[in-house]
Amino acid sequence: MIGELLNDFRFYFEVGGYVMPPLVLATVVLWFAIGYRFAALKRGNLRSVRRIIQKHPEGLDRAPRGVIEKAIQEGLSIARSRRGDLRRLLDDAFWPLERDVGRFHKLIMTIVAVAPLMGLLGTVVGMIETFDSLGDMSLFAQSGGIAGGISQALFTTQMGLAVAIPGLIIGGMLEKRAAVIRLELAQVKDILCARVQQGSPA
Repeated sequence: MIGELLNDFRFYFEVGGYVMPPLVLATVVLWFAIGYRFAALKRGNLRSVRRIIQKHPEGLDRAPRGVIEKAIQEGLSIARSRRGDLRRLLDDAFWPLERDVGRFHKLIMTIVAVAPLMGLLGTVVGMIETFDSLGDMSLFAQSGGIAGGISQALFTTQMGLAVAIPGLIIGGMLEKRAAVIRLELAQVKDILCARVQQGSPA
């Protein structure tokens, strides 16, 4: 079974020509970036930010399980210390979280944009091979011939789209989740600053 899959992979790799190695590499990098973002964008609690803070005014009674819980834990700790400008301290403390939330987004979108162009390049190369073979009237040749050129043209186009379309859909979904988390991080700052100004214990 595994041997057949490896043979199929080798066949398609050869059919795609020299465009295939960068497309395969782009696929691996894309799904690594998507996996990282999926893991990094765990919220940690389904309750609203305000409810979590109200329920745990002294901090969580367990280790944080997501971005929002970690932010609330750090924010409550900073608010209890009551040292300096709270807003600035929260901005500094939340910056690593906000950076992790946005990490690899540009990389995903770049691969999504480039993959179809790489597939198109393979299509052009395959069509050139096809027309060269038409001039020699060679259906099959060592370089591929008419059949090889057509196969390369079609397969690289398909491969480029197969890389880009899932990346575009999943990347868009992850970015929507990231936008929600950014808003909730800002909400954590606002709630904690308001509680300190009102004199409530953080």
